[in-house]
Amino acid sequence: TFLPNRQTCHYVRIGHSLNEAESQLVANRRATVQQCLQQHNITCSDEVPIIAVVAAGGGERAMIALLGSLSQMSEEELLDCIMYLGGDSGSTWCMASVYKEPDWSKQMETVKQNIIKRLNYGNVTCSEQYKKLAKMCGKDNFSVTDIWSVFPVSGIVKEIDDHVITEQRGQYTNDPYPIYTVIDKQCKHNTLYKDTWFEITPDECGYSLTGAFVDTKCFGSRFEKGAKTEEHPEIDMLYLQELKSDGSALIVCFNFILSDFWKVIAKCIEKVSQWDWGTTYNFLYKMKADDVHTSILKSKTRQYEDTGLLINSPYLSILRKERNVDLIISLDFNSGVQFETVDQVAQMSKVLQIPFPTVEHPGNTEELEDFYVFKNNPNAPVVIHMPLFNAMNCKGEVKMWENKYTTFQLAYSEDMISNLLEKAGLNIKNTKEKLLKEIEEVIQRKEN
Repeated sequence: TFLPNRQTCHYVRIGHSLNEAESQLVANRRATVQQCLQQHNITCSDEVPIIAVVAAGGGERAMIALLGSLSQMSEEELLDCIMYLGGDSGSTWCMASVYKEPDWSKQMETVKQNIIKRLNYGNVTCSEQYKKLAKMCGKDNFSVTDIWSVFPVSGIVKEIDDHVITEQRGQYTNDPYPIYTVIDKQCKHNTLYKDTWFEITPDECGYSLTGAFVDTKCFGSRFEKGAKTEEHPEIDMLYLQELKSDGSALIVCFNFILSDFWKVIAKCIEKVSQWDWGTTYNFLYKMKADDVHTSILKSKTRQYEDTGLLINSPYLSILRKERNVDLIISLDFNSGVQFETVDQVAQMSKVLQIPFPTVEHPGNTEELEDFYVFKNNPNAPVVIHMPLFNAMNCKGEVKMWENKYTTFQLAYSEDMISNLLEKAGLNIKNTKEKLLKEIEEVIQRKEN
């Protein structure tokens, strides 16, 4: 077992405790949370609640809806009471954008306007996309993930983001701690659900429930028996966004010919034919770890893919016992079957013996409310479930709004972006007092 810090990032850590950087941020942010709650006349002494926002996926719909939700939280002076922000799939496109700005939560309106401006008027040329793809082709683990990130994803988010996640270290001391989630494809197929959930933070990444981690700066490098043997460049944010995208088809259009054009095309065709997604060197290769399934330890590489292909929300990483989360605000950006995600989490938690409240709801209905609370398990966090489109903000037109904002479509128009930001913001504005009431009850429960 190795302690992950800046001096020992060449080693793997086997253990369930939080890494030092996350522990320090949580400790420091308690004062911010306490002060925020005091502004709402909520006293919590030393029993500061750990509140997490989990944002579901859903392509650009999820990206914009999360942006609108965070913006409204800022306006309602609620953002500072959030300790963790977890996302998967399209919601992480928003997270990748806001966390590029140091202390973004203190300048939320400016950050939001800059992102909207980019989505409305930004442009990534075919030449820029091709150059990025040609560079990615040189990687040992080039896969369909690289192709998808360069073409559909960069075209939707209107940028090729070459930043790496470790650049966020030390820049988010006044912001919620970010947790990006993916799943281990092989573990999912083998129904090894404890080993399936994989988290990525600016400081450390690894298997949330198994307790096997490596410094994020080394993720993608070669490891053997717990030590780094060959260094590879850290994955950039464009690739990270694709690991959590909702891709189901590949649309590639080349309008030009360069000297190595056909080599790149041949490599792309090969990977698409193999349907090879998210291949990464396995930092647990040849390790000895009792809690990790042997099939992982024997594998030189692993394939990571969108969390939405199992459960379209980052609940399981947030529910990691060591995070001691008291209240989860679930922003459900799914479309289609209502409550599907929270039902799946409840079932998965039961299988994995993770405390979670019993989920009871009215089912799939046009009379969907904007605020549901599940809190009948004293050993589990309280869960607030907030559907994006509901009877309160859609006025009886839920299906119409769902059909307008589908997951698999090209970049939204300026009007679509503006309207979706408004709908997401209304959910926070309309439920502010209910949310504060639940926070107050959580504090009372902790004190008792």
